[in-house]
Parts: sequence; C-alpha cells; structure tokens
Amino acid sequence: MPHYIRSHVPGGTFFFTAALLERRRGLLVERIEDLREAFRAVRATRPFRIDAIVVLPDHLHCIWTLPPDDPDFPTRWRLIKTRFAKSLPAVERLSTTRAAKGERAIWQRRFWEHTIRDEADHAAHVDYIHFNPVKHGYARRAADWQHSSFHRFVADGLLPLDWGAAPAIRTLDYE
Repeated sequence: MPHYIRSHVPGGTFFFTAALLERRRGLLVERIEDLREAFRAVRATRPFRIDAIVVLPDHLHCIWTLPPDDPDFPTRWRLIKTRFAKSLPAVERLSTTRAAKGERAIWQRRFWEHTIRDEADHAAHVDYIHFNPVKHGYARRAADWQHSSFHRFVADGLLPLDWGAAPAIRTLDYE
C-alpha cells in the first residue's frame, strides 16, 4: 500500500484539488448546497479559512489556511467528502473493493495538495482558481461563473470585474 507523505504545517496555507470519481458527473454544482453544508459543518467543528475557492461540475480547487496549532487537513477532507456523499442518494455502482470497505463511489479517494510557500505562490494559485472556469470552457469571464470566490475578491476591491476574461478571437473582415 502506498504511503502518502503529506505536509504537516500547523497554521499552514494549502492549495487543494478534489475531484469526483466519475468526472462526467456534475454533482458538485447540481448539489452545491449540499457541498456548502458539508464545508460549513466541518468548519464549525474543525475551523479553517477558505482563502479562495472554485467549484466546477466535477472538481473543485481551493486554498485553505489552518489554525496556528493545527496541521490536520486530511481529516477535514475526509469529513467533507463523507458528509457530501451521505447527502446523496445511494444510486452509484460500487466496485467490489469500495463495497467491501463501505465506501461510496462519489469522490476520487485522494486529493491533490500543495503547500503555499509565499505571497507570490499564493497569488498565482488564487489566479489559477479564479480562471479555472474559463480554462475549462464553463464561462467566458471569471465573473460569469457563480461558484467562485472571485465575486468576493471583486467586492473587496482586490480584483476588477473584467479580470479573467477569455481572449477575444480576432477575425478579419474581408469585405
């Protein structure tokens, strides 16, 4: 069995990607309120700050900052994923392995994590998060995607509303 080495930095700031097992499903936006409730419930018992987040149909990206004395993001992710999965009807097909372990077939088992090193790294990951709906073709501008902290950044005066627009396609007029 692989041994995953996680960064254990109390009070650390981390970039995460979590994805659905079946990437063609749109559960994360279809059931956005259930996902929000899972985050709220976990944050109520195991606090963390969400610096930036975007939720796409099949995956999400976020940056969290943990409390000064707490490095335990894996437990938080396990609780969020479990709570969200329990909010859904059990209609998915289960592999023999997942059934034996009592797992649902909603999330990929793992998540991607990166320790934010400095302000430039933080800013680059915030930009990546906010531009992701444009990158994946879900929106022409970051402002057009509702499931994003981009709107908070605009309201706080940190980003202009027109930030993150897809480049216009230049056409030539031959008439």
